[in-house]
Amino acid sequence: MKSRLNSKLTITEVLATVGAFLAVAYVTSPILAQAKSDGKLGGKISAERNLSLANSMYSAENETFVSEDGVVPFKSVMPIKGGKLSPMARLKPGNGIMGVSTGHGINYHNGPVMTGTIHAYVIWYGAWTASDQSLVSNFISNLGGSAYFNINTTYGDNTGDVSGQLTLAGTTVDTGSQGTKSLTDTKILNIVKSALSTGKFPYDSNGIYLVLTGSNVTKSGFCTQYCGWHTRASINGFDIKYSFVGNPVKCPSSCAAQSPGPNGSVGADGMVSIIAHEVEEAATDPDLNAWYDASGAENADKCAWTFGTTSGASGGKYNVTFGGKNYLVQQNWVNAGTGFCAMHL
Repeated sequence: MKSRLNSKLTITEVLATVGAFLAVAYVTSPILAQAKSDGKLGGKISAERNLSLANSMYSAENETFVSEDGVVPFKSVMPIKGGKLSPMARLKPGNGIMGVSTGHGINYHNGPVMTGTIHAYVIWYGAWTASDQSLVSNFISNLGGSAYFNINTTYGDNTGDVSGQLTLAGTTVDTGSQGTKSLTDTKILNIVKSALSTGKFPYDSNGIYLVLTGSNVTKSGFCTQYCGWHTRASINGFDIKYSFVGNPVKCPSSCAAQSPGPNGSVGADGMVSIIAHEVEEAATDPDLNAWYDASGAENADKCAWTFGTTSGASGGKYNVTFGGKNYLVQQNWVNAGTGFCAMHL
């Protein structure tokens, strides 16, 4: 993994960490701990996760995490605009707390990253215009191999590094199989399961399944707590990584960096930065047990709603050009040197 990891925790530090976790468990409940999210602008990131303190080992087959509806696994959410990450007590689902190593302003917790070419699968959920689909598809199709996405190559695990390669492997339309009002986490999971079980997409452990909601869709938590999130689930024996990304047209003040955006679409222009956020976090922390800092912030969390140097007029600013289209995309955390937010290495 190159020189990403600088040092191992000492026994004293390990004992202190264990003590801190047990203290939180005692105060809150024997099985509940606060967790992290990638929330919305201005929001706070917190979620609850079901923990078994008697077993710190992770099992994909019997995992149970508490979410808003008590069913879907623990998720990492992007805060709304202006939001801050809140410190969390987190028992990682990896190989126990003994494996934590320091990186460059972010720490490695022994879990896997996504190596090789990552396959993005898009589910257009709800009502979408062809022009908005085109804007988003163009962004995802040109994200892999870009100087921007190559920031993720500064992250790795014991088998290798994130390659920086990503391809748009497939798209499908779901006009509303789970309804369009007040979707829950469980319904997002069901949307993914349906796309897999009906053969619209393959079961792909090196894929990220993106549920992108249209302008007519509402979801509990979206716009008030977060703009998007990513998580994973064991489906048909595969470790499936998936993400929810809401349409910023529903709440531009919370989930769009500007209005109307460089391409004149509040929804599509605002959504691409959230997509980038979730995809780069899924690449470097796919099972929520790899790269995050002491507060629980993943790489994109550490740079949420910051954009570096931009071009263009107010309301239409941009900082990357993909496939002939301009986009405004948040910075990402470079895991090198002292660690910093940037748009490229």
